[in-house]
Amino acid sequence: MTAAAGRLTRAWGEKNFLTTVFGTVDHKQIAMRYMITAFVFMGEAGTAGLVMRTQLAVPNNTFVGPDHYNQVFTLHGTVMIFLFATPLLIGGFGNYFVPLMIGARDMAFPRLNAFSYWVYLFSGMLLYSSFFAGRAPNGGWFAYVPLTGPKYSPGTNLDFWALGIIFLGISTTSGAVNFICTIFKLRAPGMSINRMPLFVWGMLVTSFAIIFALPPLTLGASLLEMDRQFGTHFFDPDAGGNPLLWQHLFWVFGHPEVYIMFLPAVGIVSTIIPTFCRTRIAAYSLLVLASVAIGFISFGVWVHHMFSVGLPPLSLAFFAAGGMAITIPSGIQIFAWIATIWRGDIVWKTPFLFVVGFLVTILIGGFTGVMVTAVPLDWQVTDSQFIVAHLHYVLVGGVVLPIFGALYYWLPKITGRMLDERLGQIHFWLFFIGFNLTFFPMHFMGLFGMPRRVYTYEPDYGLTALNLIATVGAFMQAAGILVFLANFVKSMIRGDDAGDNPWNAGTLEWATTSPPEPFNFRDVPVVASADPLWDAPGETKWDDRLEDPRGGQREAYGTSVVDADVSEMLVMPGPSYLPLALALSMAALFVGILFQVFVVIAVASAVGLCAVALWFWPEEGNGAAI
Repeated sequence: MTAAAGRLTRAWGEKNFLTTVFGTVDHKQIAMRYMITAFVFMGEAGTAGLVMRTQLAVPNNTFVGPDHYNQVFTLHGTVMIFLFATPLLIGGFGNYFVPLMIGARDMAFPRLNAFSYWVYLFSGMLLYSSFFAGRAPNGGWFAYVPLTGPKYSPGTNLDFWALGIIFLGISTTSGAVNFICTIFKLRAPGMSINRMPLFVWGMLVTSFAIIFALPPLTLGASLLEMDRQFGTHFFDPDAGGNPLLWQHLFWVFGHPEVYIMFLPAVGIVSTIIPTFCRTRIAAYSLLVLASVAIGFISFGVWVHHMFSVGLPPLSLAFFAAGGMAITIPSGIQIFAWIATIWRGDIVWKTPFLFVVGFLVTILIGGFTGVMVTAVPLDWQVTDSQFIVAHLHYVLVGGVVLPIFGALYYWLPKITGRMLDERLGQIHFWLFFIGFNLTFFPMHFMGLFGMPRRVYTYEPDYGLTALNLIATVGAFMQAAGILVFLANFVKSMIRGDDAGDNPWNAGTLEWATTSPPEPFNFRDVPVVASADPLWDAPGETKWDDRLEDPRGGQREAYGTSVVDADVSEMLVMPGPSYLPLALALSMAALFVGILFQVFVVIAVASAVGLCAVALWFWPEEGNGAAI
């Protein structure tokens, strides 16, 4: 037994420091890098938010000028959506816990997983380098034309934005393909689709949404860049183009993107609630169907963002109905969570506090969402602070609060140490109260006529007190995040030992050590329900056939899509520097395109093609190692 365990550890472990840093394909290592990188970007984007709130704290403020404000505003929105929330939920939590929750030893394509992270990192660096070069994007995170076209934005500011978004899309799409294959083909024996954890369901629906939502954004950014670099006229009405084409392409992506972030957060909530209510989730099948329905309906509501552009009334009525229809599956989720809490025996810990805060804020965001699907009201409040309030109640209340709940819930599994409960509750109340102080007054600012995207206002508008309250709330949120960081540092220095399952949870990630071993599970679980750790003794069995790897190979089971019956034995690829080399060559390619340095473009293309060829070169007895 000891010799077999040693061979298993050697097969799945990293051989040296350089391999660990630059060549690892371990999904847990990659996930932690996603988390750390995303939080660094959140700190930068959060600082930008504080700069904006400081500027708007009092009328006619001169803390920053209009051009600097536009750059800060653009980076805040772009980074929070593209570089923080989506990568943290999908690349961070998804990468770490989907394989553990389904009883797998890694993602389906480990090297593609590493490549996705490196592309994410380099695309973020490309985008943020614009700020330090004094050429940060300044056309808003939505990049509306003709403002962002060559006539009104002649510098390279918006080129950084467009190329960064195209580059980042490669990472997100690669990750989505990887999740779909992992969830369909690597589930533990017995984990049929009606036994998958709800977080895994959320990741699966999100991955399909990414596959269909990202191409319109990539196409729009490519057309914008062609207008800017090559003199085409896709968005120029004087030459036969149409600026509304940009809005359609952007929001065909933009509204599903809300749910691309929301569905994994919903999965987190559906994981935390039963754990701290000590009961299985109510209406499991309805929650799954609700997630799938949201994924479908989200593609039919994008004109919700364009009610004021002059579209035909029939189109407005159709999309207004779609915007209201999406509240039905969302309502099913709310009632299922309330039913679970109602019948449960609640344990009031920090993760559950963040979930309760989520329920309160998402209801407010949902109500205002229904309000703005009514076309006459939307005409009154469009492009006002009311929309800013609604947006943040959905994205911060519906996404960031579950993220913090997940951190308090899952960090003990990642680090092996518990976070301080008292500091966690201080964090929650500072952040929750500060959030509502910041964004609830914006509903009234919008109704009083304050536009969004403005850097100052006059003192006689009657908005000074509300703006000052919002600024105080923003700094309270920042204080709450600082408390969390202090809590994390304290946990790493002298936190209590977490044990394998400190919350007595029911899903498989708690069946392994804290932190998990490189191979996740010494023996593969054979599951009999959606909460296998809550089954009666003996119902969940363990398959020990992979405990002693043959020839030092990384072995894993491939299972059938519906019933998760074992269908094949897979040999997973080991560490490789090729994902990093390919990502670096692509980063150089985009930099060459940005500055039109054709030598760099040629060299980067050649290096990238060589990396791809070596990547797919068949390995002995293993085929192409993706």
